[in-house]
Amino acid sequence: MKKLVYALFLVGILSFSGCSLSQMVKMADQQQLTVTPSPLEVHADTVNFEMSAALPVKMLKKGKVYTVNTFYEFGGQENQPQPGSIEFKQEDFPNANEQQPRISQNFSFPYEEAMQSGKLTVQGVASDPRNGKSKETPRMDVAEGVITTSRLAQNSYYPSYAPHGYNDQEELLPTNIEFFFSQGSPVLRYSEKRSDRGKFFDAFVAEKNVTRTVTITGTHSPEGAERINSRLSQQRAEAIEKFYRQEMRKYDYKGAADSINFILKPVVEDWGEFKASLDGYDGISSDEKSEVLNIVNGAGSFEDKEDALHKLSTYKKLFRDIYPKLRTAETEILTVKEKKSNAEIAILAKSIVNGSVSSDTLSDEELSFAASLTPSLSEKERIYTAATKKNDSWSSHNNLGATYLQMAAESNGGENLNKAITQFEIANKKQESAQAYINLGSAYLMQGNTAKAYDALKKAEGLSPSNEDKKGLNGVKGAIEVKMAKYSDAVSNLSNSAETTTNLFNKGLAQILSGDHRNAITTLEQVTATDNNMALAYYAAAVASARLDNESGVTSNLTKAVAADASLKEKALSDLEFRNYASNDAFRNAIK
Repeated sequence: MKKLVYALFLVGILSFSGCSLSQMVKMADQQQLTVTPSPLEVHADTVNFEMSAALPVKMLKKGKVYTVNTFYEFGGQENQPQPGSIEFKQEDFPNANEQQPRISQNFSFPYEEAMQSGKLTVQGVASDPRNGKSKETPRMDVAEGVITTSRLAQNSYYPSYAPHGYNDQEELLPTNIEFFFSQGSPVLRYSEKRSDRGKFFDAFVAEKNVTRTVTITGTHSPEGAERINSRLSQQRAEAIEKFYRQEMRKYDYKGAADSINFILKPVVEDWGEFKASLDGYDGISSDEKSEVLNIVNGAGSFEDKEDALHKLSTYKKLFRDIYPKLRTAETEILTVKEKKSNAEIAILAKSIVNGSVSSDTLSDEELSFAASLTPSLSEKERIYTAATKKNDSWSSHNNLGATYLQMAAESNGGENLNKAITQFEIANKKQESAQAYINLGSAYLMQGNTAKAYDALKKAEGLSPSNEDKKGLNGVKGAIEVKMAKYSDAVSNLSNSAETTTNLFNKGLAQILSGDHRNAITTLEQVTATDNNMALAYYAAAVASARLDNESGVTSNLTKAVAADASLKEKALSDLEFRNYASNDAFRNAIK
């Protein structure tokens, strides 16, 4: 009898459990599910969304569990977003008979290209953990597809070449000669002309160096015989000019002499040279020097100061050792540095490459400069390869890698990309540089490894890149940040990058994705003003217009986008950015 009663009791429990589960499933029709964002969006290769679920009052039953399972269905497949479900237990909601139980949960799933056209569905499951029984609701659609605007980001590559160090512009070399005069005299003595200084000057003029300017600074010493003649400094400078012109006639300069600009700079009543000479003079003590400087730096006229110096016990030494050195005409001659012509450098570089002349025919700087003279990447490769053999420097390896990087960009990667990375790694082993790390950032991005690319660029930033390289770096970094969903950082870096169409486009896209739609349109207009055939720029402007509910902006930009690239018709038709316009005649006419 007890067994029968127990069996009847168990059957009653099971019947009651089944009834409760059925009631929960039936009441699930009234559950409220909200998905944000809707449609879903992909950012940084991941779809993230929040689901908020609210159950009807009295739906939860004691000891029972209600689970909302999520699924993303696409192309005959399904993916379960993580963490997979929202779970309601009656004991967690003691007021469930008076208030709606509510839970919000964040979900995510990795994005695949086939997922754009799909749907997010949910299925409720009422279950009894005590006996394992459960009942399911039908699946319900809660969000449509995935917006993929973030995937419009364009890769940006910047080949950073180390400076070749060669200056192909005219350079002037200074030659300085100092002639001395007798006290109170502007006459250049024969002994000065035949001194070592004079002989050097004679030999210099004989070489017929291409000369731009000759600056002659005539000076005098402070004592009376010198200062009384106010033109003495000028006359000394003129004496050197006269001597220079005589030498040019001697060596038959002819018309070349007329192109030389003579600048005469007489220095009158100036203590500068005196103080400089005194500083290096060891014929008097430091206290005696101070005594002299107190007079020179003190009040009074030039003549008063010289008279005061005359009364010092050290005056004779100053007059003997320092004053004669102040009776000079200092001559600075600026001549043009002799260089090979660019054409000569280019020809010699080709000869080095083919082995017909020694690599020492050009300096390291000239050889690297030769590579910059040609637009041909294959010629650059050969020259930089020769440079790596000549000097094996980090800069040569970096520049060879930068050439391979450009080749890889033109051929979409391949073996040239691997060669580039190898050269950058060699360069960094020899000497870490901003250039090599910037190039590695571009190379890793080309490989699709955004994390590794980002790390390389951060290392480059720490190595003080030049302003030009910094702009190039910012363009690559900004492109990566769009892909990483760091939109505000991307806008900041792209605003300080080289103004290429790619960088401007990525900036406009980052502005869209950060919600700054009006400025995005302005930026994208800059792109199309530079390149009116960049279809994606018009397309992105249409997206920004759609987010601003600007139908005319949508249709006008889509019309231009499709005219530039007909393949965008199909994309626009399936793009959920334009879901509110898909049935409009103006929209359909725009993408005909």
